Amino acid sequence: MEGVKIIALNRRARFDYTVEETLECGIALLGSEVKSLRIGRASFPDGYAAFENGELWLRNVHIAEYTCSSIFNHDPDRPKKLLAHAMELKRLERRVNEKGFTLVPLDFHFRKGRVKVELGLCRGKKYSDKRESIKERDVKRDIQRIIRDRQS
Repeated sequence: MEGVKIIALNRRARFDYTVEETLECGIALLGSEVKSLRIGRASFPDGYAAFENGELWLRNVHIAEYTCSSIFNHDPDRPKKLLAHAMELKRLERRVNEKGFTLVPLDFHFRKGRVKVELGLCRGKKYSDKRESIKERDVKRDIQRIIRDRQS
């Protein structure tokens, strides 16, 4: 993707969930939060998005305090409002209300200087599905190793 700078990836999300579809949302942040994100100080292993009064809120996402800021810094664990078109929000809310679906943040990135969140509409994987993912990853790694050895 051109003009996109990845801030943080949620690699665990793709292992724990099957991603059905993705959506890029804007996020309402304070100035010190944006500065903290610019230096890559975000963590969201247990993050999720939930609907509240027709609005989409990002929860359990930790954006560390900006060290060069004044004493009036932001709360690192506050819920953050996500910005998307009303029709997208209605469609997503219907899908999330179906059994087994949840909204999980997949990554934070900058697009044209603005912080964006890529949300995934996800369904949780069973234990056997996770084992299958591990097996596929190992097979791909073995194939790449064989190809690399034959080329040299």
